[in-house]
Amino acid sequence: MNQVKSNIREFIDGKAGLVKILVIVFYCVGIFGMAFGPTREFFITLTPLALLLSLLVMVLYHQPDDLIKELILFVSIFTAGFLIEAAGVNTGRVFGSYAYGKGLGIKLLDTPLLIGINWVFLVWCTAVITARFKIHAIFRIIISSVIMVLYDVLLEQVAPLMDMWRFDGGTPPLRNYTSWFLLAVIFHSLVSLAGIKPVNRIAPFVLYIQTGFFVILLIIFKTAR
Repeated sequence: MNQVKSNIREFIDGKAGLVKILVIVFYCVGIFGMAFGPTREFFITLTPLALLLSLLVMVLYHQPDDLIKELILFVSIFTAGFLIEAAGVNTGRVFGSYAYGKGLGIKLLDTPLLIGINWVFLVWCTAVITARFKIHAIFRIIISSVIMVLYDVLLEQVAPLMDMWRFDGGTPPLRNYTSWFLLAVIFHSLVSLAGIKPVNRIAPFVLYIQTGFFVILLIIFKTAR
């Protein structure tokens, strides 16, 4: 059994280059689909699929340090992230007054289930990136959280255009970013306190490609106006 697992791992690792090419092609197709009016609505409906496929790629290259502990951590982040977002969208007291559109798929309590997965995705990607830094855990937590906030600053510009969510008045308030930072600090602190070493050779690449995807879409949407 161990030999079979080893062979599967070697096969997956050996295909990392091909997987990266496929991820690039996938997001490039998404850019072209979003760029043209006649296909934009259809590609917006595919946003949940894109996020789930990105997560699947990460799962394939996940190298568990302590699988049980990691599963508990991921479920905790998913649950907390979703419930906080649900509280936020229904009360306006966490991130500000906003509402989710149809771009992130199925909702519960007016909140897409995918939003919890997005928290897990971002926390793990940024944790993997900063795990390579030879710095104190506190600085690693802060840097990871800052990266997440910077990502959110970009995403807030694109989200309304992709019908993901929209703030009242069109501009996110400052507390949206302060709340994001505090939550990111809490989640990354949990990763650190759990003693888990985040390892995933493809997670940073997926986050970089996704960031580039949103940057290019933002430029296209802004120049098209």
